[in-house]
Amino acid sequence: MTGASGIRQMTPAEFADASREHSEWIARYFEHVREFPVVPQIEPGELLSRLPRSAPETGEPIESIFADFRSAVFPALTLWNHPRFFAYFSVSSTPPSILADLLAAAVNVNAMLWKSAPAATELEQLTLSWLRQWLHLNESFFGIIYDTASIGVMQAIGAAREFIDPECRLKGTRPGLIVYVSEQTHSSSEKAAITLGFGQENVRKIPVDSRFRMRPDLLRQAIDADRASGKRPCCIVASVGSTSTTAIDPVPEIADIAEQYGVWLHVDAAYGGSAAVVPEMRRVLDGAERAHSLILNPHKWLYVSIDCSVLYTRFPEVFRRASALGAEYLRTPEDDRVVNYNDYGVQLGRRFRALKLWYVFRYYGREGVIALLREALRLAQMLKSLIEADGNFELCAPVPFSLVCFRHRSSDKANQQLLAEINASGRAFLSHTILYGRFVLRFAIGNFQTTEEDVRETWELIRQIANRVALDEQPATTAIR
Repeated sequence: MTGASGIRQMTPAEFADASREHSEWIARYFEHVREFPVVPQIEPGELLSRLPRSAPETGEPIESIFADFRSAVFPALTLWNHPRFFAYFSVSSTPPSILADLLAAAVNVNAMLWKSAPAATELEQLTLSWLRQWLHLNESFFGIIYDTASIGVMQAIGAAREFIDPECRLKGTRPGLIVYVSEQTHSSSEKAAITLGFGQENVRKIPVDSRFRMRPDLLRQAIDADRASGKRPCCIVASVGSTSTTAIDPVPEIADIAEQYGVWLHVDAAYGGSAAVVPEMRRVLDGAERAHSLILNPHKWLYVSIDCSVLYTRFPEVFRRASALGAEYLRTPEDDRVVNYNDYGVQLGRRFRALKLWYVFRYYGREGVIALLREALRLAQMLKSLIEADGNFELCAPVPFSLVCFRHRSSDKANQQLLAEINASGRAFLSHTILYGRFVLRFAIGNFQTTEEDVRETWELIRQIANRVALDEQPATTAIR
């Protein structure tokens, strides 16, 4: 419809019709999802070559746009929300989360201040309180939602800098502040230290043990050496569910060291932290109650859509000192009685992310979330058993969560070919890592629709392809025993 001003407008009735058509397509997608290839077989630039190089001068019907999505864009997507997406970490957007995102886009609020979005601010406080209770963290932990853990860890290291050197806000980062990570810590921590001006030379990568966990004895040695040379230990990043193998660092021992030397401890539980909602898995966060800050990503394993990363801290005033900057155009009469989330991070504009947490938590309840998590954990243990029972394959790391690292007992070249053919089949998508200098396949389970049949059929696919791959002589094994 074109209004009196000549501007194209969608009437409420037209919007309702279009919304219905889009929703019906989404419902059919979930119903028939296994009929679609997980990874598209296209060449770089192929989609670009099919679409106009210039934007349209006049508006087009929504039906035409949606038709192009279905015929051109959708077939060029890697389907992260597919039950046989087993690469990276298997993220999962559930129907209640999708509905919440639709509403959040409709009201389109900016949750930068309480005044700018009272309900968004207070719902964020409420849902993060619920999650904190599910994780059995005490009330001293203040929560805030960032977009991703990469931003969260940057804020945490920025808070650590403020904690160790309060003059940095005025004078900048002092030379010689040191950040400690393990060889297995996610690269976002090192990138954050670079971005914040610590310098890559001031990031210490502590070696790991045979189970890919940070070694506290070598951490202590590194801190002592830095102190002896006049440097200032600033922040330790410990992992609960590292990216390559989902290793769990010995957080209680690392917390002892952090407390002894007065160093900020940040726990990166972006993936593994969600598992602590399951009562028998709460142990994975042992020691995290002593951390200065802690991150977990509901968009990884709590069934909400990207993006939603939660940071908890026992020192919100340090985050506020590190980030708050008053501006007259942001002042409100309620400032001394409310939480203004923009004061706790670099972002001013903030989406209404709490709404999808609220929807998912209410729709499934704690028991439903636990059931979903338990099933992913069970399927990973089942796959582990299948791998261990097959003499042609070896397990390459422990399986504390729902990621299984394995390889065929052959050359790296053969395993690379195996992975390429699995992904080229369109029937599943796996990723890889390097452990002990060898190419290893990663099989991550976590989609809300993934079933035992999905895992078993994908395992059979892997075995069938392996039988076709030309294998070199078997190298020495370093499988986990």
